[in-house]
Amino acid sequence: MGTKRQIKLGAILHGVGGNISGWRHPDAITDASVNFELYKRWTQKAEEGKFDFVFIADGLYITEKSIPHFLNRFEPLTILSALAGVSSKIGLVGTLSTSYSEPFTVARQFGSLDVISQGRAGWNVVTSPLEGSALNYGKTEQQHPTHPERYQIADEYLEVATGLWDSWEDDAFVRDKESGVFFDPSKMHALNHKGQYFSVKGPLNIARSRQGQPVIFQAGASESGKHFAAKWANAIFTGQETLEEAKQYYDDVKGRAAALGRDPDEIVILPGIGPIIGRTQEEAERKYEEVANLVSIEKALDFLGRFYEHHDFSQYPLDEPFPDLGDIGRNSFRSATDRMKVWAKQEGLTLRQVALRVATPKTAFLGTAESVADKLQAWFEAGAADGFIVGAAAPHGLEEFVDHVVPILRQRGLFRDEYEADTLRGNLGLPIPENRNSKRRQGVALG
Repeated sequence: MGTKRQIKLGAILHGVGGNISGWRHPDAITDASVNFELYKRWTQKAEEGKFDFVFIADGLYITEKSIPHFLNRFEPLTILSALAGVSSKIGLVGTLSTSYSEPFTVARQFGSLDVISQGRAGWNVVTSPLEGSALNYGKTEQQHPTHPERYQIADEYLEVATGLWDSWEDDAFVRDKESGVFFDPSKMHALNHKGQYFSVKGPLNIARSRQGQPVIFQAGASESGKHFAAKWANAIFTGQETLEEAKQYYDDVKGRAAALGRDPDEIVILPGIGPIIGRTQEEAERKYEEVANLVSIEKALDFLGRFYEHHDFSQYPLDEPFPDLGDIGRNSFRSATDRMKVWAKQEGLTLRQVALRVATPKTAFLGTAESVADKLQAWFEAGAADGFIVGAAAPHGLEEFVDHVVPILRQRGLFRDEYEADTLRGNLGLPIPENRNSKRRQGVALG
């Protein structure tokens, strides 16, 4: 008899959050993005709540118009390695780009985090949308790969990384002092990859962890992104705003995975949410207004420009229809910019309205703890989500969610009382991937 399906939960930790002026809130800790004690406290709070993982986002290019607290923030693998030492069960997921890194180094870094944490590592695979990223890696903006090519690079990159993680069979390291045998050479495997973008010999100089390989996360919503996620992802971070949109995305990606021969139940789809919780609906609304009112229209335009290759929106009239931008944004945050253009056209929105909607989005998950739990349950039971990634849209958001929403989900049998496992794969209900080299050897022996 199968185990009852339950909600999975992650917590995104990025300083004072995604609001461009959130640092100005009276309750905000202004150095949150580089405050290790705060990250430690949040991680331990999420672990107290039996969350599956914490999630650290990242970017490779900043300007004076970037979100201020993103100008000075932790690199994900560094902070996650430190958090591994102050936690024991919660997963540790970090963002790293396939467009501006080398697969051998990255496979080694995440493999090391996986061993340090005893099987709790996850890699959020991104392709770096901002063209300015190229300027930090010895290239020009014109040399930034196109949107389709970024996913072609990422596809081969994952072939290499996952192959390197199988460099050692699980019993390769004998470490027998008496015989002097440290390892079995027959269980060490070079990759010998030669492809369009990478040439990597291997083997990797770290063995597999208790969960076999780090969990692959992905967040693409474009056609290329959805195909990539269906092929490679174990967990998907999505951004739909309504149950209907989330359900459509869920069915689309699970269907693509099945068509590729994957078990759709082995892909966990997790919409990102920014719940705002109050003792009453009115209190929650007031909390939202407090945060939204911190953002001036000038800052909202700066925030909007980030999605459009840092395009300068101050040159357009604020209260006229959203400008026709042509292909600007198509090679960066494609799914997001396409969605904004659809809003503007269908609803007849002005530039001011689009900028404020993007910079100060009003979450559907706003209200009392009971009403927020109701919405989570509705999305989950409708097949629009396997769980959620919780961000703090207002100060103390994570703490309030753990203290007030999680107990309701538990009472309804929708969320765990205790961790089922001590690895990230185990808690997400994902199988340990079989080592391809062990499988190959078994096939030879059986043949």
